[in-house]
Amino acid sequence: MSSGSAQISSSGFDLTRPSDDLLKQLIAKLTAEERRVLLHQGTEPPFCGGLLANKEPGTYHCRLCDLPLYRSTAKFDSGTGWPSFSAPFDPEHIAVRRDASHGMVRSELVCARCGGHLGHVFPDGPKPTGERHCLNSVSLRFVADPGKAS
Repeated sequence: MSSGSAQISSSGFDLTRPSDDLLKQLIAKLTAEERRVLLHQGTEPPFCGGLLANKEPGTYHCRLCDLPLYRSTAKFDSGTGWPSFSAPFDPEHIAVRRDASHGMVRSELVCARCGGHLGHVFPDGPKPTGERHCLNSVSLRFVADPGKAS
């Protein structure tokens, strides 16, 4: 990713921020909508995301840097119109920032490696975490488990 000592998560993934050159290359591959959401804290309309109805076994990765973020086993139907998860793949892969936009205070979720905007976390999810990680489909790339996709 970049020079210097690597920052490795407890699940074994490199969390070192990509170099500026690599980030530029990765950003160049994004669509305009992906850039709007990932880089400028946008939100896709509810019930429109391509991953909302996905029920296949697999892992949801950051669309920008490909870090694994959520397992399909943590996904649930929140009825909100966005893919929702009760827990991240690895808590070290997600960073939480204070978001005071739109006249409210929320907890923004970003990729811990590249800083790409993912969505927000709310305290109204299912047990055992009680969290609802409400994400934008365009911030994610789904990777099906080998041999299990239909």
